Amino acid sequence: MFNTEALLSSDLPKARVGIGRGTDAGNVERSVEAMKQYDVAIYDEPEALIDDLIAGKIDAAIRGDMSSSVLLPIVKQKTGLKGLERIVFLELLNGKMIIMAPVGIDEGWSDEQRIELARQSVKMAKRVGLGTKIAVMSGGRCEDRGRCRAVDTSIDSALNIVKILRSEGYDAYHSQILIEDAVNNADILIAPQGIVGNIIFRTLHFIGGAKALGAPIVNLDKVFIDTSRVKTDYTDSIALAMRLTEE
Repeated sequence: MFNTEALLSSDLPKARVGIGRGTDAGNVERSVEAMKQYDVAIYDEPEALIDDLIAGKIDAAIRGDMSSSVLLPIVKQKTGLKGLERIVFLELLNGKMIIMAPVGIDEGWSDEQRIELARQSVKMAKRVGLGTKIAVMSGGRCEDRGRCRAVDTSIDSALNIVKILRSEGYDAYHSQILIEDAVNNADILIAPQGIVGNIIFRTLHFIGGAKALGAPIVNLDKVFIDTSRVKTDYTDSIALAMRLTEE
């Protein structure tokens, strides 16, 4: 079973990791100290962190507690990406790990984007030894058709995504709006669009107590993990970054 405990106790690959420090809270320093047996460097300058990642001086970069409004535009500028596509690793209270996407409010607004996020989620799941069953969510149950045009469109979209993913050999199904079943039945959750995904993430993490390891950018050919400044322990993010450097 892949979860935080298993990840931190596993034999991690040798990798050079950089993590950003944007506050004086001490959480980044304590996390690096806890992982002192590994090659982890603290960066105070956002540009230096991304420059070293692009140049190959480090194998993976973690946002740490740097400001996202400062760091993420630099990521886009220096990599030439028009937008960032992220997935998030969440460990539920029962110890089960899931991947969820989209989680950015401006992400996953088309079927094509959500299909690609599902594909990339499967790749990430395989790299860490997680299952690959995909639950494609919609804004209602199938029996809710006719109640609201937006719900009808959401259901049609989910069914189309499932059809395409299945045709490509993925284990995908339409989980409807039943997230309470999807978190138990699937390994990967694809939300209807980014705003919904962000709300689900915030509810599970900030209210429900699910542990967020971080959100890798999947449309980047380097390992970069976005993290929240409210995290107090980044050891799981560091371990995840190291694990994702393995091909």
